[in-house]
Amino acid sequence: MSSNRRWILWIPIMIVFSIVLGFYLGNYYFANYPNQPQLTAGKNKINTILDIINRQYVDTVNMEELIEKTASNLIKELDPHSVLIPAEDLQIVTDELEASFSGIGVSFNVPNDTILVISVISRGPAEKAGILPFDRIISIDDSIVAGLNISQTKIMRTLRGPKDSKVKLGIQRGHSPDLIYFDVTRGDVPNYSIDVSYSLGDGIGYIKVKNFARTTYNEFITAIAKLRQDGCNSFIIDLRDNTGGYMESAIRMINEFMSARAPIVYTEGKAFKRQDFFADGTGSCQNAPLVILTNELSGSASEIFAGAIQDNDRGLIIGRRTYGKGLVQAPIPLKDGSELRLTVARYYTPSGRCIQKTYEMGKSDEYEMDLYNRFMHGEYYSADSIKMDEDLTFTTMGGRTVYGGGGVMPDIFIPRDTSNITSYYSNIVNSGILYQFTLEYSDRNNQKLKTFKTYQELYTYLQNRPLLYEFVQYAEEKGIRNRPTLVNVSKDLIEKSLYAYIVRNFFDYAGFYPVFQKDDETLHRAVEVIKNGEWHPDITNNTSSYGHPGKQAVISEKDIIIERKISDRIYYATLG
Repeated sequence: MSSNRRWILWIPIMIVFSIVLGFYLGNYYFANYPNQPQLTAGKNKINTILDIINRQYVDTVNMEELIEKTASNLIKELDPHSVLIPAEDLQIVTDELEASFSGIGVSFNVPNDTILVISVISRGPAEKAGILPFDRIISIDDSIVAGLNISQTKIMRTLRGPKDSKVKLGIQRGHSPDLIYFDVTRGDVPNYSIDVSYSLGDGIGYIKVKNFARTTYNEFITAIAKLRQDGCNSFIIDLRDNTGGYMESAIRMINEFMSARAPIVYTEGKAFKRQDFFADGTGSCQNAPLVILTNELSGSASEIFAGAIQDNDRGLIIGRRTYGKGLVQAPIPLKDGSELRLTVARYYTPSGRCIQKTYEMGKSDEYEMDLYNRFMHGEYYSADSIKMDEDLTFTTMGGRTVYGGGGVMPDIFIPRDTSNITSYYSNIVNSGILYQFTLEYSDRNNQKLKTFKTYQELYTYLQNRPLLYEFVQYAEEKGIRNRPTLVNVSKDLIEKSLYAYIVRNFFDYAGFYPVFQKDDETLHRAVEVIKNGEWHPDITNNTSSYGHPGKQAVISEKDIIIERKISDRIYYATLG
């Protein structure tokens, strides 16, 4: 008992001693490390860790670079499409979707480590200064840029700049060893998102949409008007390789083909209340036969377009399954000039399906392998290899079954054509030698080739030249051995590519596409279904070829009609 009392008496003494000891140790620690921050959980933890590294890490660290990498990696943990764009890259990324940018107005390539001007924009700054196609840019503002292995991105940053600013270019023209110097005043350079539109004959118009930029809708209306003047009343919209862009542009284009109140798309997210978009009934092509071309690189806004057409049974989708991006990013500017493009919502097609393919947070590398995995699985060559998610079935307005998750499946599948592809062809394309030859050939024969008034005349001329023979010799000099048997198998494919790229150097895409697409099976099938009156989906059978009934999503009956001016929130939400 007495022992217990003694133990009880010692307890207060031990507590006081512990407090005094803790106070002493704390004072000693902070006397030796006066600036030691407190590590706390929650939103200040990252700042605290960075501060500790800055103060106590064994070596000097570039903190700005570390913070940039940390922030970028943090965003990557969310989903594959949220991204932090550094300030130095933001302008170039933004320019891609804007109506214009400030620059000198040339397209260029860098063969043999020298900037070669391919074309000069009509009435642009470079043309006004006297720059010509196939001039070589040797110096920029008295700094040599030839032979230094400078990236195209860095060259673009250098050539672009504030409007009315000047840039001095040292130009080598022809084979003259002397440079000619030009002072070019930068100005607005138009940035077109529709590569080409032309008549395919039989009243069928073709429009190739590169992306959905700020001015795409206006370009589209102009293209439709031009095609109608050429007698076109049916349309093929090519969205292959179109990775997306502004949702507002896609919605306005879809509106041209839809009757009043037809649902187009709706968006919804945790902080974004559902917003529905319907056609307003003013479209100029509401009854025109329509076919949409897609492939595995058709993403985002392209999938909104294809999904709306398919779910409304408005036309046929021909080609291959689309990319599968159903997430909406909103741009959020940061104080240092960088920009966070954060996923804020999902979009849903009229049937209620989200076509976003599956992903896991923090596993963007696996996500980016999806297209390669599709290739290895044989999807590009056989529709039977594609397994749609049976738990994500929906029905179109006419009762056809469609599937969510993993892109838009076309109504008519067209496999990749590999009949003429050989290892020889793959080598000359992947090495860049084929394209390099067309640049050098165009440069070497510039005086002759630029005399042709139309791309058809130039195309006919090239067909009568020994281009294939010259190219095979050129490729052999570059280290790709002549394989006569393989060359013969790929002959038509090689010649078509040679003709098309050379024609593009003088007539841009207006000449390139008609030549390059002469053997385009997907395009030929689209023409065929329009000619045969088979462009409208068969809705007499309420199940798809997979034979499974779907579930109809409920479309909001709000009186929301798509307006010519979309709210700023949606207008600036980028998808591509």
